[in-house]
Parts: sequence; C-alpha cells; structure tokens
Amino acid sequence: MSVAAPTPEVPSDWDIAKAEDVCEVQNGFAFKSVHFNDKDEGLPLIRIRDVHKGFSKTYYSGEYAEKFVVSNGDLLVGMDGEFRVRCWGAGRGLLNQRVCRLLPVEGPMTKDFLYYSIGRPLKQIEDFTPFTTVKHISAKQIRAIELPLPPLPEQKKIAHILSTVQRAIEAQERIIQTTTELKKALMHKLFTEGLRNEPQKQTEIGPVPESWEVVSLGNLIEIAHGYAFKSKFFTSDGPTVLTPGNFKLDGGLYWGKRTKFTTEDHPDHIVFSPGDLVVVMTDLTPTAKLLGGPAFIPDGRVILHNQRIGKVALANDRTSPDYLYRVFLSQAFKRYMRQTATGSTVRHTSPSKIKEYQFGLPTEEEQAEAIDTLGRADAKIAVSERKKSQLQALFRTLLHELMTAKTRVHDLDVRPSSPAQTV
Repeated sequence: MSVAAPTPEVPSDWDIAKAEDVCEVQNGFAFKSVHFNDKDEGLPLIRIRDVHKGFSKTYYSGEYAEKFVVSNGDLLVGMDGEFRVRCWGAGRGLLNQRVCRLLPVEGPMTKDFLYYSIGRPLKQIEDFTPFTTVKHISAKQIRAIELPLPPLPEQKKIAHILSTVQRAIEAQERIIQTTTELKKALMHKLFTEGLRNEPQKQTEIGPVPESWEVVSLGNLIEIAHGYAFKSKFFTSDGPTVLTPGNFKLDGGLYWGKRTKFTTEDHPDHIVFSPGDLVVVMTDLTPTAKLLGGPAFIPDGRVILHNQRIGKVALANDRTSPDYLYRVFLSQAFKRYMRQTATGSTVRHTSPSKIKEYQFGLPTEEEQAEAIDTLGRADAKIAVSERKKSQLQALFRTLLHELMTAKTRVHDLDVRPSSPAQTV
C-alpha cells in the first residue's frame, strides 16, 4: 500500500509545491559486487547504512557514470528502513541502489530549505507505512510529496534559524565525543598506572603500581541471581522487571520501548532498593558488548530483580560500589567478559565467572581520587547531554512552528543561511 504525506496547510502568501517541481529525484545504481573491495581501491559506495551511519568501507573499482558520483553537500535519502534526508559530508562516493539524491532545480526553493522542509513529510510516510520486514519508500512517493513554499527571502531566514540551532546541537555532540574519548584514556591510565606515578611491579596480571594488590572480585563481592518472571504476566504497567534491554552500553539504565512490567506476585526480597549496584549477566547479541555492564538502581519506581541480572553486594570494606562500577566499565573487564562468555547467539556469564576476574586494587584513598576524577568527566558529559536534549527539543518546536507558519520570521533580523549541515 502506497502511503502519502498529508498536504501542508500554508498561509495565503505561501504556495505548495510537489517535490518533483523543486528538485530532481535521482535513483542510485545497482553496481556489480564483483568489483567490490575493502582496499580503498576506487570510490566508496554510499549505501543505506552509509547514509544512516557513515561509510562502511566498501569500495567499487569498476567503471561508472559520472552522474552517480556524490559530493559533499548533496542531499541523500535512504529508501529502506528509515526515511531520512541527509546532507552528505564524507567525501566523494558512488550513489548505490536504494539511495536517492535530491537535486534542487534553480529558482523556487533553496537547497537548505528543501533539506529542512522534506524531513517532516518523509518521517510521516515512515510512521504510517505498514511494517513488514523492512519499510520501503519509492522515488515516485518522494516526487509526490507536497512541500510548503514560502517566498525565497523567508526560506533563507527559516533555514538560517534551523541551521543555527543544528550547529549548536553538533557543538554539544563534539564536546560529548571528545570528553568521552578523554575519559576512556583516563580510565585506562587509572586502572593500569594509577594516579601517583609509582614504580611498577610484575604480577600474574602484568605490571601494576607497587602499592596495589592483585585481587579477584570474589575477594570483594557477592553476586545474587534474581527471579524468573513469567512472560504471561507481562503488562503495560506495574512494577518494572529489570532486563538487559534496560542497560546502556556506557553504564546506567534507561526506560525505552522494551521495558517490561508485570502483575505477577513476587517475594519482597527481589525488590531493588535505590542505589543497589547491578550487572548484566545475559546479552542477546553475539558481540556481548552489554555483558557485565553495570548500573545503579534509581529512585522513583518499583524495580524488580530479574534472573539474568546480578545484584552486587560488598563482602568487606576494601572497596566501594562507586569504584566497582568503574571496574565493571573498564575495557579490561569488558574484554574478560567477552572472552569467558558462553553461548553463541545469546551470550551468558555467571556470578562465579564474574568473581574470578582479577585486577589491581589501589588503596582506598587512591580509589576515592579516581572516582572523583572520573566523576568530573561524567559531570561534563551530563551537562552537554542536557544541553543537547534541550536544543533538540527547541529544534523540533522551531521546525514545526516555522514550517507550518505558526511562527513567522518577517521581523527577525537574521542573515541568509549557511549550507545545510552535513553528516
């Protein structure tokens, strides 16, 4: 079934134009796989996943027509899965099948305004396309999309406002990425060299600072399994059943579409308390990136201890939950989890396997210093995450208000927009 975006409502001084009237919709080409390579020979292919995430390092070394060469600034739409317009910014490449390019015609609409205006109807078509295995959109559907068409001066002002907010979002994303990379390097130093430039000694796990002791997690903690909840009691409301799907890759929890709730009767001891430290013991993906991932139980909701989540309890006072949380996030521990996991499609670990992990344990004073140092990096990332979230909400509001003319820009002192943002 073909799905069309609704016709936009516009003020009397605006027009409505079909996408085919303001741009050429160019389909990609089915390049022959016999010429594919991963040795940087030829030009990289731009496929669906490349439009969404960046180049996947597949190159084409055969002959091609110049009309299929994509350059920075070209507007691309992935036609399977997610229908998103992207302003390409990763260098020259070849327009592969199931990716189309929007080539604005001279006159009625600027490229920047096209970039922002076509995104909303594409998302509406995606939302209302019946789901099979993968959603599809056709070039014919894209050509038929009806777009608001303000006068050119107003188009430029609208695009300038939106691109200004988008650049601010990207600035926060760069801060998050840079701080995250610095934090990774800092964690490696903290867990291998320490903070005090001590001479190192050789141990069964390699060199560690002289004042550190090599310990197993089993010397410090106990880990308890949870309860096997029955799926027939899962519902849309009630106490939350904590599952691996609630864990973030970089630590912590979130409550998305996969969050499970239950009406099943359960013993009181499987209700978590705020501040409990928990780890993932089953990962549904072969990469096992979540396995052993930690989180602290937040306040504000009833959260139940599921069987494939480990609840960590201190066996003594030689360390703290905050320091253990950092240990569970370390690259060395994650690598150990992947190497010792069982299963193929679904990967598992166990309390006994987690407790066998060995690492260098600093003094309690140095542990506290490490927690404080990493906490400052986390705080900087959290501030930027909040700013990014606020800017994204502002962008969504402005996009709706400006594209529907609920907010007009006639009296705003804005200069023409810079080129549409690239990905």
